[in-house]
Amino acid sequence: MGIKSFQGARKQQQNTVETAALKVSDYMSRELITFKPEQSVEDVIQTLIRCKISGGPVVNDNNELVGIISEGDCLKDISESRYYNMPMEQHKVENRMVKHVETIDGNMNIFDAANKFLESKIRRFPIVENGKLVGQISQKDVLKAAIELKGQNWK
Repeated sequence: MGIKSFQGARKQQQNTVETAALKVSDYMSRELITFKPEQSVEDVIQTLIRCKISGGPVVNDNNELVGIISEGDCLKDISESRYYNMPMEQHKVENRMVKHVETIDGNMNIFDAANKFLESKIRRFPIVENGKLVGQISQKDVLKAAIELKGQNWK
């Protein structure tokens, strides 16, 4: 005699989440801490520590993305200032920021964004629309999206 299932007939499980609806813009941060090119690196360091963030976008007065600065950029500045025995007060963000910033489209699928993170080893991507900074997606934001989808079928 074979084993019988007492669960009854099983229905075909339907995927309740459409991957087209999983856009970067749905999970990106819109309330950003930004920096100005003329700001001192010391101010950036204090903001990073106070706000418990690892970096942020650099924008001009028109909210156009001109760069990105991270803890690593600040560490390089500290290291060089100590090595050459130069005070840090005059060091500006525009001299330390990464100027060629890779951005992603807010309409990109969240899973494609996850792959882009893996390929590039970058921790955050700014999202620009019509030349203006509108948000930022981090690896943590992608992880939050994955947790929300827990228990769903991944395609």
